[in-house]
Amino acid sequence: MIREIVSEGPSVAEAIDAALEEMGVQQDAIEYEVLEEPGKGLFGAAGRKARVKVRLRPEALVDTDSDDDEESDSAQGAVDFATVADAPELTDEQLDAVADAGVATINELLGVLGLEADVEEYEGDEREIILDIVGDDLGLLIGRHGRTLDAMQVVVSAITNRRLDYRHPVVVDVSGYRHRRRLKLEEMAQRAADRAARQRRSVELRPMTSFERRVIHMALRADRRVTTASEGQEPRRMVVIHPK
Repeated sequence: MIREIVSEGPSVAEAIDAALEEMGVQQDAIEYEVLEEPGKGLFGAAGRKARVKVRLRPEALVDTDSDDDEESDSAQGAVDFATVADAPELTDEQLDAVADAGVATINELLGVLGLEADVEEYEGDEREIILDIVGDDLGLLIGRHGRTLDAMQVVVSAITNRRLDYRHPVVVDVSGYRHRRRLKLEEMAQRAADRAARQRRSVELRPMTSFERRVIHMALRADRRVTTASEGQEPRRMVVIHPK
């Protein structure tokens, strides 16, 4: 298990997101320090990237000290979701407070963007709180391949966690995008695994966001025919499915 990492990205949120994917943990398991803010280049050239130092919180280390430092991304994905399943049991009042803090944060962001929408709350399969933003013309919040939504996830989780004395996984969605995307990705993963096993060769998937890569890893973690690994550098980082 990676305990500390320095990550880069076009924005602070994207740098944190890349670190989360590399470490295989949820936002609530880390703390971070901004080493360098992003900057604009001259005459339209690519500017300076954001740099952040991300480390596991002390309480998260308790559960991961026995893990192998050389885990593959597929194993890290399992740790990621196990963190959700192993989250401390909260009272109904505490869960309501987490949801209320998350909704308040989302509404503040929507206000800044000049958007009007409702936020629906429900519990996910892994006991996480899902906050689904619903309304008209919300494509701006999703972005290309969900990258804007991923960045919003990082911001909402960070602010929500700071407002409370306890933590619980919160997932931000827009009009059920993540749910629909997850189903499509799981189907894609299965088809690619079938092809890798049948043809006895590695199959590269297209570059994906950290959320998408985690879905692929989780979808195939129990498939004894293949292994998965994330390869390449952002924004061209992809999942490769290898036959055993």
